[in-house]
Amino acid sequence: MDFKNKVVLVTGASRGIGAAIAQAFAREGALVAVNYLSNADAAAQVVARCAELGGDAWALRADVMQAAAVDGMVAQVLQEAGRIDVVVNNALRPYRFDPDQRRRFQELDWPAYREQFDGAVQSACNVCRAVLPHMRQRASGSIVNIASDLAEHPIVPYHDYATAKAALVGFSRHLAAEMGPSGIRVNCVAPGLVWPTDASRGTRESLRQQLAAQTPLRRIATPEDVTGPVLFLASDWSGFMTGQVLYVDGGLVMR
Repeated sequence: MDFKNKVVLVTGASRGIGAAIAQAFAREGALVAVNYLSNADAAAQVVARCAELGGDAWALRADVMQAAAVDGMVAQVLQEAGRIDVVVNNALRPYRFDPDQRRRFQELDWPAYREQFDGAVQSACNVCRAVLPHMRQRASGSIVNIASDLAEHPIVPYHDYATAKAALVGFSRHLAAEMGPSGIRVNCVAPGLVWPTDASRGTRESLRQQLAAQTPLRRIATPEDVTGPVLFLASDWSGFMTGQVLYVDGGLVMR
């Protein structure tokens, strides 16, 4: 895939899956806007790695749950790069995939759900609201939202997180239906457990092995496994796909 002369905005890109996605786009020649919330050093390392891989990148600090901050970030990208071709909504609220410490349903109050909704849906909504006027003007654009296979297969019931991700899928499909006539595509990539990331470090090895044993490809995903499907959905190779969810979990979910 060739992303030369393409501008890609990746939210939550200073670490984990987001960093891997930013670097994968850079490897294909893209100019990558690396959004981060607080870890400037980590974002700088991602930018440096993007340059090493043959692309170009710069870091942009913004809290994607704050509409004004997102508006400023998108305006800055447009001022410096002149366009935005692809948006990957990857940012999320901090979460730990620790089945032993997770809160059961009776232990969760509504603010816990709302916190995850803010991280998954409000952030994507803010970014899409800011970038869509530009994409509509150009009658072109691809948005890829990072969901989770837990919304389809709750192998561990992480109620608040998975419910928010299910809502993100619904948001994405409705946006795809509305934006299709404007030439803008909206799709989702839904990974299974991805290791290692900050969120998954609490998942004990025995559970990772159990999950791998239940997975047809007999392992769990790495951050790099997520990048190929994201780039595919962002590229012209998927030019007639919108409103879709690609599950990246080794076949744990088959649809």
